[in-house]
Amino acid sequence: MNFGKKVWLIGNSSEKSKKTLNKLSKILKAEHFVFDDINPEIVISVGGDGTLLRAMHMYEYQLDRVRFLGVHTGHLGFYTDFTDEDLFEVVEALYDENPAQAIHYPLIRVQVSFTDGYQIVRHVLNEATIRRASKTMVGDVRISDYLFERFRGDGLSISTPTGSTAYNKSIGGAVVHPRVRAMQVAEIASLNNVVYRTLGSPMIVAEKDTITVCPAPEDDYSLTFDQLTFEYKNIKSIEFSLDGTTISFANCAHTPFWERVSKSFIGEVE
Repeated sequence: MNFGKKVWLIGNSSEKSKKTLNKLSKILKAEHFVFDDINPEIVISVGGDGTLLRAMHMYEYQLDRVRFLGVHTGHLGFYTDFTDEDLFEVVEALYDENPAQAIHYPLIRVQVSFTDGYQIVRHVLNEATIRRASKTMVGDVRISDYLFERFRGDGLSISTPTGSTAYNKSIGGAVVHPRVRAMQVAEIASLNNVVYRTLGSPMIVAEKDTITVCPAPEDDYSLTFDQLTFEYKNIKSIEFSLDGTTISFANCAHTPFWERVSKSFIGEVE
């Protein structure tokens, strides 16, 4: 028996995901799992990586006691270990799941400070970005207490190791294994000429350091926290750090990281 393990399911709007979620719900109910959307032990994401990211942010303030499990209904995802054809295997894995063996991935803490003293704190699993909505973004970039550069360009992306395979990779960032506790800064269309200079390449920043972006005083900044987008003005600074917060994945059928990378970007090797 499952001792009343509490679960909750989150899906997306696709018909395949809806059918898969409904089928899995029936199986779990028949096996006497407890459905609890307020205090779940395990949140099951049915869809793709975007669905898992949404689930993470829904339970962002319960990450110390919630574990996640992904069922993908499309192509192989980086956060989804089961397919829609593995639903009975999902149930068997949940029976054997041990919280002490959960897989932990680091999250980046993002603190946005405004000129009036107000602050916002969020955590991201993939990346956070800052851009201007229209013109060139200008901002000082500090690594801990050191003024590293004055950036000019479309924006900046700061990603986790697991997020290194997402937007970060598409803008030329490096792929980083999740065991490397670090953050990555990647430039988005930086300006580099005889007048303006930036490093012009991605940077891997150690866990002990912070990254602080102090943008020029403008009123049309766009910030993303994974797939969530917000418009802000009067931003004083944005600080990025690894504060020890992690997301926990139920260790049921964990696919090794480099296998995920190979299957997602290279395919079968002859």
